Amino acid sequence: MQRMSAQAVAALHTAARRPVRAAWSNDGGRTWTDARIGSGRVTPDRTAECRYTASVELLDVPTGSGGINTEATRIKLWQGIAGPRMDPEWVPAGEYVVDRARRAWLGLQCDLLGLEDAIRSASFPVPRTIGPDTAEALLPVLVGEALPGVPVSWRPGVDAGTSVPQFVGDEDRWAVLSSGTDASGTRTGIAAALGAECYVDARGVFTMAPVPTLADRVVWRIPRGVAVVGEPTEEQSAEGLVNLWAVSGDGGDGSPAVGPVFVWDDDPNSLTYAGPDPVEDPLAPQRLGLPVRLRVERYSSPLITSEGQAHEVGRARLADSLGVQSSLTFTSVCHPGLEPGDLVEVEVRPGEWQRHIIDSCPYELGGVSMTCKTRTTARRTT
Repeated sequence: MQRMSAQAVAALHTAARRPVRAAWSNDGGRTWTDARIGSGRVTPDRTAECRYTASVELLDVPTGSGGINTEATRIKLWQGIAGPRMDPEWVPAGEYVVDRARRAWLGLQCDLLGLEDAIRSASFPVPRTIGPDTAEALLPVLVGEALPGVPVSWRPGVDAGTSVPQFVGDEDRWAVLSSGTDASGTRTGIAAALGAECYVDARGVFTMAPVPTLADRVVWRIPRGVAVVGEPTEEQSAEGLVNLWAVSGDGGDGSPAVGPVFVWDDDPNSLTYAGPDPVEDPLAPQRLGLPVRLRVERYSSPLITSEGQAHEVGRARLADSLGVQSSLTFTSVCHPGLEPGDLVEVEVRPGEWQRHIIDSCPYELGGVSMTCKTRTTARRTT
């Protein structure tokens, strides 16, 4: 959740004004020029490669080399909240590169992609040997070559001092930073090897963050009839569901292999419970009369160098693979500070509250509502 004052949060549920702002830069963000917005839509989405995308109509702006273009221009958007007797409080709504620009009757219609696109397109000209060094030392170099001046932020829960062994990165810079593989299929993503995820946040900051879980702090409680508008839609799916991960590391350089380390759903109240110990005692569920169905997946990376690191990777992958089972879609009051990965509590039925992780929360700039799609882990009711 982005920082917002208590006054601004309280104003969300009132007839508050919702002004919008935009600015553009052609010098890498050193200077910015304000622009007027005709209309726009922002789509924050944790499941997309660019966490923030947008489409916006800018009024009375120049084009070409001295104006907005698809080669050098960055655009920043803000959503404001102004309750009674308060000045607008501006909440960042993403920093973008221009993917497409077309002249419309009233202005310039721009399709925008988050700054991840600039990293993705800045492939290595030739395969590069990376490391050995700490993740904290490697990331600013890899990010800064594609986005000079963009800071790297480390959220609590990610060990920036983790040692990254030497490896060869193929052409794809984003795959090296996030969770990709090289040409041989070897997993060489640094964020994934830390049990983390990486993205560019709404402020335009490259961020390394832990994978969100249902044990995180709830940032917003959403009651029916007050914040939730209409009837939430619930859905369950077994696609991508994994309740037992086997994680290992082997650099192939003669050093001792790591693992496999096993991480599974050990919550007896969960519908995806994998049993008390599905590895050492797979018959325990039968003896105890427990309905257990194993869905097993393996993850191996040469960047995993310790059992503790393997355990963190397993926990992160388990959090994602269990959450895909049950999702919720609802329309709520537009909260511009809400971010993908935030944990919310939703009153799905009168008196029934559920914890959900926000996957996506698109909204119209200046609009009063947003549509949220979430994920959670289904639990037994008896």
